[in-house]
Amino acid sequence: AGRGNAQIAEALATLAGIVAKDHQPEREDEMRLERFMKHNPKLFTGGYNPEGAVKWVEEVEIIFEAMGCTEE
Repeated sequence: AGRGNAQIAEALATLAGIVAKDHQPEREDEMRLERFMKHNPKLFTGGYNPEGAVKWVEEVEIIFEAMGCTEE
């Protein structure tokens, strides 16, 4: 039984290594940005335009909602 446990432990360690290698936090941010840009967000050009700013924020929030982003 001891040998079987060692094999299971080795297999789990290998699996954990694969999952860790696949999990790339720096790539997640890049992918999130790519997904966001696919929604063709409008650019905010700045200047004094309170109404335009509010509309822009609302449109960006719709994209975040569609992407399943959390409130944070």
